[in-house]
Amino acid sequence: MTETVRLTTAQALVRFLAAQYSERDGVEQRLIPAVWGIFGHGNVAGIGQALLQAATTGDADLPYHLARNEQGMVHASVGFAKMRDRLQTFACTASTGPGSTNMVTGAALATTNRIPVLLLPSDMFATRAPDPVLQQLEDARAGDVSVNDAFRPVSKYWDRVTRPEQLVPAALAAMRVLTDPVETGAVTLCLPQDVQAEAHDWPAGFFRRRVWHVDRPQPDPAAVARAAEALRGARRPLIVAGGGVVYSGAMAELRAFADATGVPVADTHAGKGALAWDHPCAVGGLGSTGTGAANTLAREADVVLGIGTRYSDFTTASHTVFGDPDVRFVNLNVARLDAAKHSAVQLVADARAGLEALGAELAGWRADAGHRRRARGLAEEWARVTDACYRVEHGPLPAQTAVLGALNETLDPRDVVINAAGSMPGDLQMLWRASDPKAYHVEYAYSCMGYEIASGTGVKMADPSREVVVLVGDGSYLMMAQEIATMVSEGIKVIIVVVQNHGFASIGSLSDSLGSQRFGTAYRYRDTESGLLDGGVLPVDLAANAASLGARVIRAEGVEEFREAVERAKAADTTTVVHVETDLYGPNPPSQGWWDVPVSEVSDLESTRRAHAAYTDAKRTQRHYL
Repeated sequence: MTETVRLTTAQALVRFLAAQYSERDGVEQRLIPAVWGIFGHGNVAGIGQALLQAATTGDADLPYHLARNEQGMVHASVGFAKMRDRLQTFACTASTGPGSTNMVTGAALATTNRIPVLLLPSDMFATRAPDPVLQQLEDARAGDVSVNDAFRPVSKYWDRVTRPEQLVPAALAAMRVLTDPVETGAVTLCLPQDVQAEAHDWPAGFFRRRVWHVDRPQPDPAAVARAAEALRGARRPLIVAGGGVVYSGAMAELRAFADATGVPVADTHAGKGALAWDHPCAVGGLGSTGTGAANTLAREADVVLGIGTRYSDFTTASHTVFGDPDVRFVNLNVARLDAAKHSAVQLVADARAGLEALGAELAGWRADAGHRRRARGLAEEWARVTDACYRVEHGPLPAQTAVLGALNETLDPRDVVINAAGSMPGDLQMLWRASDPKAYHVEYAYSCMGYEIASGTGVKMADPSREVVVLVGDGSYLMMAQEIATMVSEGIKVIIVVVQNHGFASIGSLSDSLGSQRFGTAYRYRDTESGLLDGGVLPVDLAANAASLGARVIRAEGVEEFREAVERAKAADTTTVVHVETDLYGPNPPSQGWWDVPVSEVSDLESTRRAHAAYTDAKRTQRHYL
């Protein structure tokens, strides 16, 4: 007779999660080491009771962390999982209604970035006995619809557990997707509040220690031969290193491949640092906010080797950066979806395994000496541009690039910088000098304002040995600053650099270039005469706000004070905010990339008409790569 254990559904889920492990290259670790949550009536007596019971009886090892915003706890989980190369993540529990839907943006971010996170939104009563309940969305078309259906399109796996026994296949499927490097992303198990508290006799085997093996798919030899043939025929090859290099742990293999072949290496946000910025083959970020070196080489490239990149529009500069009319692509990617992009020669494999095989097949081959010299010269020229941006003298407020330069030069190579949205990702991709792939943490697949501070908690939890520095503008800070209180309560030391310019610098600049005259992009009083938000500057004190949340605060005026403030923050043992004001209007680093943002085709505004003419001209270079 099968041995059973009588537990509630929530108790069973907690015990199950505590017994799940991932393994790669012989190294095992807990897959779900902890749970983030905010309790409400939908989960306090279910998951909440189960976590309390586990903590007090020792029946399961699954610690609980309290967040201040449900979206924030998903961001913290993503930051943690990204630092752990997608081999570990957290679970997130939320109450019904708004508690659960607050996680939808975080779910979209995780899935877009292909980062695993387990979401446990509470749902309405499966029995429908007290229908409709508090926070229930009533749908006249169907009785089984709830707000949690909003998670379907942003999840890689979605299920609603309406009976206790359904948890067994649902939980196993969830772990399968979380540990699949091709399919991973947000995994959502909706848990009706009555089912969470319902008891069931569970098979004891459900709770055994289970190891999920993360394999390294090997390339097909014929595909390796085709890829090598394409590269051998190249006169001006270029490598694009994406996040897949980092998640695979293929940095040494990329460096060995570059050393052996001499092919210049550009990178995406997710791939920055996979090859150190000062390596002879490194040419910097590529695309809409790419370096002059990388974008010039991309325009000239006849063969592009993409490794672990999904070729977002920022990487391709909206399909304009690769200029050779006969350019060919070779894509090494664990996901066939990405390997097939741009009509490429497909090399479907783990990045490390694929680089090893491709390197062996190309043994003795090197890129043309003239091409290598040109790439090195362009990289050195861009280094001089970076130096100038780092040291630009500007007043009365400093340029953002000078603040970033001071930060880059003050931090140690292993210190992590986190950013996600606004003007800073562009400046960082062009200017930041990364020597360690985990030291550059810019979420740009979803470019979600509010990610920065929340994720800083998860990043620090993933690697307490590193200094973690969150870079955030006032736009993102005002979106989600409350997780500072979480850092303080958890005793987690993070440095938060608040760069305040009293507006949206990135969108303001974009708006200006598109003929929209920076409309609605500055934090100002409403002018009583014009009716527009173009009055005086609002007296918003972000430093005082951070202090009210429990952080230590240092105010800096100018670049030199900023340097000193960062050093003091590094020496501190508690979460410290360094506040500095910069000029909303630049100066900005020189950009050679384009981004496709449509401009109004007809307008009464001369500024918009001029912008549309420029847009039409830029569109002429846009094309499919066939």
